[in-house]
Amino acid sequence: MDLNLANKVYIVTGGAKGIGAAISKGIAAEGGIVVVVGRGKDDNIKIVDEIVKAKGKASYVTAELSQAQACKEVIDFTAEKYGQIDGLINNAGINDGIGLENGSPEKLFESLHKNLSHYYNLAHYALPYLKKSKGNIVNIGSKVATTGQGNTSGYAASKGAINALTREWAVELLPYSIRVNTVLPAEVWTPLYENWINSLPNPKEKLEQIVSKIPFEKRMTTAEEIADMAIFLLSSKSSHTTGQIIYVDGGYTHLDRSL
Repeated sequence: MDLNLANKVYIVTGGAKGIGAAISKGIAAEGGIVVVVGRGKDDNIKIVDEIVKAKGKASYVTAELSQAQACKEVIDFTAEKYGQIDGLINNAGINDGIGLENGSPEKLFESLHKNLSHYYNLAHYALPYLKKSKGNIVNIGSKVATTGQGNTSGYAASKGAINALTREWAVELLPYSIRVNTVLPAEVWTPLYENWINSLPNPKEKLEQIVSKIPFEKRMTTAEEIADMAIFLLSSKSSHTTGQIIYVDGGYTHLDRSL
């Protein structure tokens, strides 16, 4: 199936690791041009080298996305280098554990700023180019926006806001034929997830407990499965899909976990 991504330009934030890396590689495998954005220069270089060695096309921008000016520079770099932007994949973020009890007003604001502001800022600065290409935006959300998790108010509020912005932007951008959708993962095996599991007193037992509650096949979702959905939403094969929040989670969020 030709997804019609060839020679189109896509910005992937947090594109060097985990879900972001899977999206970056997947776009490149479909012939798309990837601009990987993240704060870790070495990680950015590594993923771009992997893509280029696999005959793909990619470049990177090392940026601290909590700064609005850095977001603008990402868009400016992409536009100057390639002359177009066909899609924005907002993926960067971290579950920083800023809760109601263990947080503070200042820490909550920092968490919201870190996890949410760049979604808006990048979309704002990319908009003139997306209008020209009739491109689209794919946001990566989280189950915590729907289920709650506990002790992560900042991250949960950010992801809830991303769901709301997906619908808001889908409406606002209708006149320009720009589609906006969100892919919502639950339990996905990534380096960050592995680090979190290994930080717990009984990591093996905790992982088995989590996996046992995932209805479909009793296994974690892979980063590639999230990437496949994100890439489908970028493609012309989803040309009449907008304003959707799509759960790729093995039924974790909505099916009865007693299954």
